Amino acid sequence: MGTGTAAMGRKSGKKTHIICRRCGGHTYHAKKKRCSSCGFGDTSKTRKYAWNKK
Repeated sequence: MGTGTAAMGRKSGKKTHIICRRCGGHTYHAKKKRCSSCGFGDTSKTRKYAWNKK
């Protein structure tokens, strides 16, 4: 199978991110077992960066 439009159908139906227990966002990676928003599953501290503050 190529990398065109037909190959995009293989991606449907799979959930990479689910609801995070700590932050409540839809950012917990089901396979990596890590939240991309708060860092739950990877660190006990909340994930934050200086460039993220407004």
